Amino acid sequence: MANDIMQDKNIDRIPRKNEMKEGVHFYFESGYMVFTETYHKQRGYCCKSGCRHCPYGFKKK
Repeated sequence: MANDIMQDKNIDRIPRKNEMKEGVHFYFESGYMVFTETYHKQRGYCCKSGCRHCPYGFKKK
């Protein structure tokens, strides 16, 4: 039963490098990898770097 709970929690977890999908978790712009809002939400916290698609509302000053 505990394993079932862990599996349910992992549905929205941050994807591993080999699980990330271009266009869903990231895209490339001018040679840079840009993470999407979906990626940030799955990560579950704000890194306070001023990311373009930050769902947490952080803005760099």
